[in-house]
Amino acid sequence: MIVVTGGAGLIGSNIVRALNRAGHTDIIIVDDLSDGHKFVNFSDCDIADYIDYQDFLQQIVEKQHNDIAALFHQGACSETTEWDGRYMMKNNYEYSKVLLRHCLDNNVQFIYASSAATYGASARFVEHPNCEQPLNVYGYSKLLFDRYVRRHALNENAQVVGLRYFNVYGPGEQHKGRMASVAFHFNNQIKDTGAIKLFEGSGGYGPGEQRRDFVYVGDIASLNLWLLDNPQVRGIFNAGTGKSQTFKEVGQAVIDYHGKGEIEFIPFPEGLKGAYQSFTEADMSAIRKAGYDKSFKTVQEGVAEYLQILNSAS
Repeated sequence: MIVVTGGAGLIGSNIVRALNRAGHTDIIIVDDLSDGHKFVNFSDCDIADYIDYQDFLQQIVEKQHNDIAALFHQGACSETTEWDGRYMMKNNYEYSKVLLRHCLDNNVQFIYASSAATYGASARFVEHPNCEQPLNVYGYSKLLFDRYVRRHALNENAQVVGLRYFNVYGPGEQHKGRMASVAFHFNNQIKDTGAIKLFEGSGGYGPGEQRRDFVYVGDIASLNLWLLDNPQVRGIFNAGTGKSQTFKEVGQAVIDYHGKGEIEFIPFPEGLKGAYQSFTEADMSAIRKAGYDKSFKTVQEGVAEYLQILNSAS
């Protein structure tokens, strides 16, 4: 049995779909469907069961699941603007510790979602403590679990891998509201007003020139499945393209897809000053050294594929 927590989310649902394509149907999706709209993300998937995330945690504590071979732990609160630290630590950190202990005790492959938010204010994005400077409690909750894994799990027999996702975009994020990718929002803006809105300059970068490592969710799903097939790989790895691109390039890719539109610049929000990453770029050396050699789509390639899926479904 394979468990995917956060299986109704962007990355989780794409992992489930990739597992189906690889012939796996013995899958349990674990999630929180308080927002029932998320069901559409896995309604076309072939799965064995769905379990609410709180029920699943209780079942793990009660040792009800002894047939799990691999657990993709993608579930978390990913709101970078959420400042309820008690909730964030309980939901992201303590929950993850319980699942990790189960996997270590039962020799279950454990592949979990970390985040590039662990780097925060750093100018270097290498999987090393010297580069870890989170700007918000979300990033800290992810970093604290990475530290826990480094201390307790990497010398165990079971495979444990943390993936520090950079800016992931693609089908399955429509439920995320303001936390959806800029590609998603730009697509809606073009259809609604014909204009894409980008921030003015910030952090030493010109208007729309802030740079992120934008990575297509299909490539992220492929990386997760490669890890499933390579249980000897363990550690904490970056998961990006290794090449940053500007927000303006994302906007232009959306305009190119629609064949129309323009870019407008809006003031940089006061509330984000001091808590915003103007530049991210994954150093992919570690995962490449571990043996992963597949390429990642550029913004131009990934956005075109994404918008084709997004607009054909609407």
